[in-house]
Amino acid sequence: MAWIVLVAAGLLEIVWSVAMKQSDGFTRLVPAAVSVAAMIGSVVALAFAMRTLPLGTAYTVWTGIGAVGAFAVGIVFLGESAGALRLAAATLIVAGLVLMKVASPE
Repeated sequence: MAWIVLVAAGLLEIVWSVAMKQSDGFTRLVPAAVSVAAMIGSVVALAFAMRTLPLGTAYTVWTGIGAVGAFAVGIVFLGESAGALRLAAATLIVAGLVLMKVASPE
């Protein structure tokens, strides 16, 4: 259950970062509100997952999902660069997330 909640927290990380970008520096109300709500939901879900999972594992997976997800959204929907080095970096992050899951005591 903790892993499912942690993945949800990571997905909310993606939501808040994309909404923050769309808020244009918090000058657009709806995306700004979505960003703040997703931030709160993400941290609450992370806290719940940390009741069971080790701090290092939970925090690393949470930030990794958010980072790679925001990176992917930027490429797919916002026209950001998908250069070979950027893709290699994202691949290494995903590999690290998989290793954290495999190495987790739960």
